[in-house]
Amino acid sequence: MTGARLRDVVDTLQTAYPPALAESWDAVGLVCGDPDEPVSRVLVAVDPVPETVDEAVDTGAQLLVTHHPLLLRGVHGVPADQPKGRLVHRLIRAGIGLFTAHTNADSADPGVSDALAEALGVTVEGPLQPRATEHLDKIVTFVPVGAATGRVLDALADAGAGQIGDYSHCAWSTDGTGQFLPHDGANPTIGQVGALERVDETRLELVLPRARRRAVIDALRAAHPYEEPAFDLFELAEIPGRRGLGRVGVLPEPETLAAFTARAAAALPATAWGVRAAGDPDRLVHRVAVCGGAGDSALAAATAAGADAYLTADLRHHPAAEHLLAGTLPGRLTPALVDVAHWASEHPWCEQAAGVIRAGLAGTVDASVSWLRTDPWTVSASSPESTSGRITQ
Repeated sequence: MTGARLRDVVDTLQTAYPPALAESWDAVGLVCGDPDEPVSRVLVAVDPVPETVDEAVDTGAQLLVTHHPLLLRGVHGVPADQPKGRLVHRLIRAGIGLFTAHTNADSADPGVSDALAEALGVTVEGPLQPRATEHLDKIVTFVPVGAATGRVLDALADAGAGQIGDYSHCAWSTDGTGQFLPHDGANPTIGQVGALERVDETRLELVLPRARRRAVIDALRAAHPYEEPAFDLFELAEIPGRRGLGRVGVLPEPETLAAFTARAAAALPATAWGVRAAGDPDRLVHRVAVCGGAGDSALAAATAAGADAYLTADLRHHPAAEHLLAGTLPGRLTPALVDVAHWASEHPWCEQAAGVIRAGLAGTVDASVSWLRTDPWTVSASSPESTSGRITQ
C-alpha cells in the first residue's frame, strides 16, 4: 500500500475539523511542511512549545498536530532569534510539519468538548451553543409538464440545489395549471402574443446553499424552456445543528457536586491548577454542561440549558461571582461551577484527533499523543484555611 503524504493527513483532519468552522480571528491549518512529503508518524499535542517540538523530533514524527496555534497573531517574519521563529526553524530543519486545529475543532461534531464530556463520563445530548446549519434558500419554479421538468431538475442539481446530506436531486413536485399573457416584444416558447395561455406545469421546490444562489438561478434560466421562467426564492430560517461550542449531557446517575469535582480531578490530567468548584458541595448534579478551554462566555447558555453544573476552564472572578449571585433570586437556579486548567480541559481531544488520523489513513500512519504537561502553571500551594469561609486573623 502506498504510504500517506502530508496532504493526506491534512485532508483527513480538515474533513473532521472543517476550517470554515474556525472563528474569524483564528489561525488554523498547515503552518509549515511540504504537502507532498511522506508521513508515517504523527504526534498530537495541545501546545506547540519547545517541549512538544523536541518530543516530535525524538519520536521521529514527520508532523506535529496541535490544538493551539503557534502564530495566532499576525507576524511579519519568523527569524530564528525569536521564540516562535526558533520553533518554526527547528521544525523545518527536522523535516516536521506543523498543523493546527483550534476553534474549528471546538465547534466540530465531534470536537474538543465531546472528548472532554467522554472523559468525564457524560453522555452528550447536543451543543451548548449550537451553530446554525448552513444558510439555506428554497427555490420554487414552474416547468411545463414533460421532459423539460427533468432537464431543469438536473440543471438545478448540478448547480448545487437539492442536496440534503448524502442525497442529491431532492425535490418536491406537484402538477397544476399556469397562465400568462405575452405582450408585444415577447418571444414566447408556448402561446402567441396577445392571447392568454394556460399550460399544464410542474411546480418544483428545492433547497440550496445560500452561497450557491446565483449559480442556481443562472442554471434555471439557462435550462428552462421559457423566455422568462417564473420562480420564487425564499431565505429559510436558521436551524441549530449539532456543531457548536460546548456540550450538554447527563451523568449515568446523579451525584453530589463534591463527587463530580472529584470525578473531574480523576478523569483529567493532573495540573498545578487542579480542579475547584463553586456551589453547595452536597448539591446533586445530573445534567452537566462542559466547554473545553476558556468558557465563561457561555455561563448564560449553561443556565439556559438547565445544567446542574458547568465545567470549563479559566473562569474569572467577576463573571463567576455574578453568575452565582444570579442564582440567589427566587425561582432561579444557576449551575454550580467547576473550573479546571485550560490545558487539562483540552487534552482529551488529542486522542480524538489521533483516532481521526488512524481511521482516516487506514492504519498507514502511527498517531500518538503527547502526555507532556505543557500547562503554563507549574507550582501550587494552599493554606489549611483555604476551604473555610472565614479568614483566620
